[in-house]
Amino acid sequence: MTGWHWRNWQGLPYLTCSLLEPIPHGFFTRHFAPRPPAELASVLDEAAQTFRVKQVHGDRVVAPAEIAEITAGAVLQEATATASEQSTYPQADGLLSDRPGQVMWVCSADCTPALIADLKTGQVAAVHSGWRGTAAAIVPKAIERMRQQGSQLADLRVALGPAISGSVYQVTEAVAEEVVASLAVPLKEAQGWEQPPVLPDPEPGKARLDVRQTIVQQVLNLGLDREQVTVAPHCTYCEGDRFFSYRRDGTKTVQWSGIVST
Repeated sequence: MTGWHWRNWQGLPYLTCSLLEPIPHGFFTRHFAPRPPAELASVLDEAAQTFRVKQVHGDRVVAPAEIAEITAGAVLQEATATASEQSTYPQADGLLSDRPGQVMWVCSADCTPALIADLKTGQVAAVHSGWRGTAAAIVPKAIERMRQQGSQLADLRVALGPAISGSVYQVTEAVAEEVVASLAVPLKEAQGWEQPPVLPDPEPGKARLDVRQTIVQQVLNLGLDREQVTVAPHCTYCEGDRFFSYRRDGTKTVQWSGIVST
């Protein structure tokens, strides 16, 4: 049975998922701010190389070898980069390992952090998927990249971390339609499912969008079984004591999620 577990590092809480074990990983809370990924990596694996990107709500997934090419041959690792220096990070919203001992990082404040592990090969991916990235099917694209590197669907596990829940995420019907279009079904049909990706909203022209449930359906459509994907029982918007939320607070503060290739 899949479980989500609270862990502690120096008295600070972070979340793990049994579905990804024994791959080192963590969905970190607001309590770790403003620690950068390089510092957080010591919680998971002190020897691992740390990789991150400049997230732009797109569908690009890159591997460290590609990052090296993008940055003129220099493998980009988080160290003490200032805000002005962070523009040197390649623009992408997904990271894919290409050798053991790499930790992939994404940040979020309502969008979905998706950590993906191949339990056989040890390769991993970390994906930032908001409504735009979900509409562009970035998580399935990351999985396809993993398959190109030798993964079999049966060996993959997908954990969708804390994000804004569908019950409180109000969007326009146009946004909901764009996201649900990634499932190749009409909006009205999707609303009738047992676990619908879109819920009704009392305000005309609005809907409640469940991004994580949309991603679940995307990976099922790709060929994964339901037992291979799980959703964290936590909402960033509702749990202000644990998580930052852009929709709730309107501030550009984030929590990080990372996973280590083995």
